[in-house]
Amino acid sequence: MKRVLARRPVVGWALYDWANSAFATTVMAGFFPVFFKQYWSAGTEAAVSTFRLGLLSGAGSLLIALAAPVLGAVADRGGARLKLLAFFTLIGAAATAGLYFVAKGDWITAALVYTLAGVGFWGGVIFNDSLLVDVAEPPDYDVVSAFGYSVGYIGGGLLLLLNAAMVTDPARFGLDGAAEAVRIAFPMVGAWWLLFTIPCLAWVREEKPARTLPMRAALRAGWGEFRATVREVRRYRPLAWFLLAYWLYIDGVNTVIKMAVDYGLSLGFPQQSLIAALLITQFVGFPAALFFGWLGKRIGARSGIFIAIGVYAMATVAAYRMSEVSHFYALAGAIGLVQGGIQSLSRSYYATLVPEGKQGEFFGFYNMMGKFAAVLGPTMVGITALATGDSRIAMLSLLVLFVGGALLLARVRAGTGAG
Repeated sequence: MKRVLARRPVVGWALYDWANSAFATTVMAGFFPVFFKQYWSAGTEAAVSTFRLGLLSGAGSLLIALAAPVLGAVADRGGARLKLLAFFTLIGAAATAGLYFVAKGDWITAALVYTLAGVGFWGGVIFNDSLLVDVAEPPDYDVVSAFGYSVGYIGGGLLLLLNAAMVTDPARFGLDGAAEAVRIAFPMVGAWWLLFTIPCLAWVREEKPARTLPMRAALRAGWGEFRATVREVRRYRPLAWFLLAYWLYIDGVNTVIKMAVDYGLSLGFPQQSLIAALLITQFVGFPAALFFGWLGKRIGARSGIFIAIGVYAMATVAAYRMSEVSHFYALAGAIGLVQGGIQSLSRSYYATLVPEGKQGEFFGFYNMMGKFAAVLGPTMVGITALATGDSRIAMLSLLVLFVGGALLLARVRAGTGAG
């Protein structure tokens, strides 16, 4: 196992998780929800800002969800997965840095820029996921996928730790206050993202198709291939059932990531405590993701996913009853134990179901399901919060997604083929 993880293509591929996790932690899960509620939506009721954030998160996910399968098919036909990874990374990093310039109270501009950054983030994820099959052999998918997520936890956690120190004690860094520290964190994330993408672009070599097509021809072929993929997915019953299950349970996972800090703020918990909880998740997540890679090889990826879903379901119920910051810390630790595991094992398990030679196309479909899921969850939480005026009920609604995902996953039997 150590020999596999030391290979340069594997390290370069994993460093992309290190790179883009800065956006997932510092921006998506950490500072953006806080700043959106307290700075860009200053003076707005908590339920209204939660509704805005949920709708905003869903809109960006919808945009990339619609484009994901065609982009994946184009990448397969044009041999352009690395080029498209670089393109979306540049968009995401530039938009993230651009949040620095958004003025206080201008929540509309903040929403638009953040949505563009999210498109860059999720677009990069599509092509990084699909490159798993180029850097690892099938027996190593679980371990290598888990390695990527564990490296991502460390990378994202280290930058978040620095950014949190800047917010907690801005004077030590020569800053005027916490607001300036948060604003400066956005271009820092953009620079971090770009810098650590370089090894992936330099060391990973994607397997080219026998005959590459120009971009316009690849686009036409990609659209036709997407339509064929929809038909083909229906033929591969295990893959189809898995995608439906994934659509539900990963919806819950993504929503917890995006809305947890907003939920804590709605309960009146201090901002510093919520950021500390995110750090707990990050650094617990590093060894836990590696453990789930080992667990996947021992008991199977599907069984590991079931364990993670069970922990999420229990955490959702516990969050409904939460009343103290210490409870938030405990839940952060519990989520850290399974967050990387459920993501990495889902990615590696899906890789075993994908037909040979269609990795970009089918991973585009996989990411489309994940992003459509990210449309439903945050929107559901936002609407429930606005309708009931109760953030607790809104968070509890996620239980439906985890239970539904588990029931559908129970129907998946790998190796039964098309039919």
